[in-house]
Amino acid sequence: MVSITTEYISVGGNRHPAAADWDVQSGILAYGADNNVALWDPLEESHRSVYSLLVGHTDKVSAVRFYTCPKTGIKLLITGSVDCTVRLWRAEPTDHRKFAHVLALTDHTGSVNAISINEGLDIVATGGADGTVKIWRIHAGESVGGELLESIPMKPRYFPLALALAPLPTETQDRPAALAVAGTTNIVQIYAAADTVTTPHFKISATLSGHEAWVRSLSFTADMQSNTGDILLASASQDKYVRLWRLNRGEAVVAGPDEDPVLGGLEPTLSNKAHQFEAAGSKYSMTFEALLFGNEDWIYTTAWNPNPERQQLLTASADNTLTIWEQDTVSGVWLSAERMGELSVQKGSTTATGSTGGFWIGLWSPDGKQVVSLGRTGSWRAWVYDAETDIWVQTLGITGHVRSANGIQWEPSGGYLLSTSADQTTRLHAQWLRDGKKSWHEFSRPQIHGYDLNCVDTLGPQRFVSGAEEKLLRVFNEPRPIAQLLEKLSGLAQNAEGELPDTAQIPVLGLSNQAVGEEAPVESDTVEAEGAGQAHAYQAILSNSTRPPLEDQLARYTLWPEHEKLYGHGYEISAVAVSHDRTVIATACKASSIDHAVVRLYDTSDWHEIRPSLAAHTLTITSLSFSPDDQYLLSVGRDRQWAVYRRSDSKPSAFALMTSNPKGHSRMILDADWAPALESQLSIFATAGRDKSIKLWQITGESVECKATIPARSSVTAVSFSPHAYDGLLFLAVGEDDGKLSIHQINVDNLEASPLVSFDRDHSPSKTITGLSWRPPSHLSEAGEGKENLELAVASEDTSVRLYSISNMVPEP
Repeated sequence: MVSITTEYISVGGNRHPAAADWDVQSGILAYGADNNVALWDPLEESHRSVYSLLVGHTDKVSAVRFYTCPKTGIKLLITGSVDCTVRLWRAEPTDHRKFAHVLALTDHTGSVNAISINEGLDIVATGGADGTVKIWRIHAGESVGGELLESIPMKPRYFPLALALAPLPTETQDRPAALAVAGTTNIVQIYAAADTVTTPHFKISATLSGHEAWVRSLSFTADMQSNTGDILLASASQDKYVRLWRLNRGEAVVAGPDEDPVLGGLEPTLSNKAHQFEAAGSKYSMTFEALLFGNEDWIYTTAWNPNPERQQLLTASADNTLTIWEQDTVSGVWLSAERMGELSVQKGSTTATGSTGGFWIGLWSPDGKQVVSLGRTGSWRAWVYDAETDIWVQTLGITGHVRSANGIQWEPSGGYLLSTSADQTTRLHAQWLRDGKKSWHEFSRPQIHGYDLNCVDTLGPQRFVSGAEEKLLRVFNEPRPIAQLLEKLSGLAQNAEGELPDTAQIPVLGLSNQAVGEEAPVESDTVEAEGAGQAHAYQAILSNSTRPPLEDQLARYTLWPEHEKLYGHGYEISAVAVSHDRTVIATACKASSIDHAVVRLYDTSDWHEIRPSLAAHTLTITSLSFSPDDQYLLSVGRDRQWAVYRRSDSKPSAFALMTSNPKGHSRMILDADWAPALESQLSIFATAGRDKSIKLWQITGESVECKATIPARSSVTAVSFSPHAYDGLLFLAVGEDDGKLSIHQINVDNLEASPLVSFDRDHSPSKTITGLSWRPPSHLSEAGEGKENLELAVASEDTSVRLYSISNMVPEP
C-alpha cells in the first residue's frame, strides 16, 4: 500500500491583525495562510514547521480563534474569512492536534474581520465589513451547531475591526456581559447585556472617546490589584497610543477636569470622565486609566499575558517592535519593560527585506514565557524569556511565501530546494540534521526583488538562474557563508568550482544584489562601507551558527550576489530551463505574436546569446524542458502546440527545430516533462493541458507518436516524471488546477498508464499546482529491503511549498 507523509510545509501568514491565535490548552498556534488555516506547534522540541493546513475557505482567512465549549469541553477552532463565512473546525477526540471542518455560518454579507470569545461566556461575537456585529451561541456535543442570537448594526455606521467580550462582576445569579467594539472610527463603544444565559440583548451603554484614529485592537483582563473584580480594557489605535480603561462595579466618584489641577490645562483627550451604565440591576462605570506611549507607528494588536501572576500587556506595532508593558509597583505608572524587534530602519534596505511594514500580530505562549510576532514578510519570529539573565532571547521561528509560489527546483544532488514566488523572493529550503533529529527550514533568501518571480532553475550546486515579470534573467552565485552553513547543518559538502564570493547586499537604489566590496566606496559612501563591514560581521556569525538563520538574518544577510544578467526578451519571462550538462540556458517570455514567441538560448561559458533564436510558437511558451541526454529541447505553449528541437552534432550549443505538432492538445498546453533515460534508449515525454488530459509521446527516428492519453478531472497544470524507472515502471506526478495531486504508473514496454495513488484532499494544496519536482535520487534513503522513499516537492498558488515522502510505490519483486 502506497503511503504518503507530509515532511514539510512552508507557508507565510496573512497580514491581518486578527488572523492568528495561540491555544492555551494544547499549545497549538493557528494562523491564516492565504485561504487556508495553518497549524503550528511553536513549543515542539523538534522545531518542525507547520504540520497541517486546513482547507475550506475560498478567500483569505482574516480572523482565527480557539474556543472551548463551556458545557462539553469540546475544542473548536473558529475562523472568519474575506469570503464572508465563519467556519467551525472540531478537534478530533483521539488527537487534539487535528481538526476537521464541521460547520459554516453564512449570515455575514461582508468580509469577517474579528472574532471574540471569553472562556467565562458561552457566546461568540463576530464583526464584519457589512457593518454589523453578530452574537452566536455555539453548541458542541454529538454534533456542532451555531445559532445566531442577535445582529447589532453599528451606529454611526462603521466597520468593526476589533471586538472584546468579558463577563461583568456581579453578585446576582444573572450573567451580565460587556462587549467592546471598535474599528474604522476613533471611538470605542461598550455594549452591555443583562443576561447571556437566555437571549442576550446587547444595548449600547458607553462611548469611550480619546483616540484620534481608527482603533485596531481591544482586549479585556481582570485587574490583579483590584479586590472588587475590576476589569481593564486595552485599546490600541493607529494614533500610535494604547489606552487603558477601568471597568468597575458601583458608581465612580471622579473629579471633573475643571476641579482637577493636574488635568486643568490639558487637552480633552486625557479627560477622566466616568461613563456609567446599568446591567442586571447593578451599576457599572468605566474610567480612563492610563495612556501608553512610545511607539512610532500604528499599533495593530494588544494581548494580555495569560499567566495570572504577571499583569503584562504585549503590543505589536508597524514600527517593527514588540513591546511588553508593565505597571511600576511603586508609582503605578505603566512603562515599557521590554522591546523586541528592529529598533531602527537600516539605510539601504528595501521593503522586501522586511525592514518596513512592521509587526502585524503579537501573541503570548500559554505559559507567558514566550512571545511570537508575524511580520510583513509573512514570517513568524519568536522570543523566549530567560529567567536567569532576565532577558528575552530570539529563537527560531518559521517562514514561508505570502503570494503564489510559482516555481521550484532541486539542487542537482537534492541537497536543497529552491522556490520562487510572486512575493518577489527566491528562498532556499534545506534539512537541519542534528542529534538524530531532522527538520526542514529556510536556510537562505538568495533573491529579494522588485518584480514578481515566475521561474527558477539551478546551474549546479552553487548557482541558479531566475526569471521575473521583467525582460531579463538574472544569474546568482552562492556566497561562502551559506555554503559553510549548509555543510555544517545539512551535511551538504560542495566542491567549489572556483572561489565563492563573500556576501551580498542590495544597494540603496538598485535591484541587483552586489557582492560586498565589489566597488570601492567613495568618501560620501562611508555609511554604505559601514554597512558592508556590518554585513561581513554578520556573515561570520552566520557561518559559525549552530541553527538555521533567524528571519532578520534571512532578510538581510543571506542574499546571493548577482553574477550575470541575460538580455534579449521583449516581455516578462515565462519559462526557463537549464541543460543537464549546465552549458545551455533556454528561456521564453510572454508573447501575443510570433516575433516574441521564441526560445532564446544562452551559453553559460560566456553568457552570450546563441543565435538564431528558435521559432515555432505563435503565443506564450509556458514550459521548457531538456531531455535527459540533452539531445532534445521540448517547448509547449498557449497556442496548443509542442515543438522538439534537436542538438547539432557539429556545434553542441546549437539547436534546430526537428518537429512540432500544432494540434498537440485541443486547448493550451501548460506543462511538459521528459521521462528519465531508459535502457531501451527510447525518448519519451509527457504534455499536459487545459483540455483535462495528459499525453505520452515517443520519438522514433524523425517522427513523434502519441502512445497514450491519461484523462484528468480538471485542467492539468504540472507534470513531473520520477528520476528513475523502477522494475520497468515509470512514475508520473500530476498536479491539477484545483490543487488535486496524483501519481500514475507507466509501463515502460508499452507506455500503458494506470492511476497509482491520489493524494488526500485534506493534505493537498487548495489552489492551482504551479510546479512539481522529484528529489534527485542521490539523497534517497533506503526504507526496508528494495523499497525506496521518493520525495516530491510541490508549489501552489495557495502560497505553500510542500514536501511529501512517498513509500511502497515500487511493488515487491
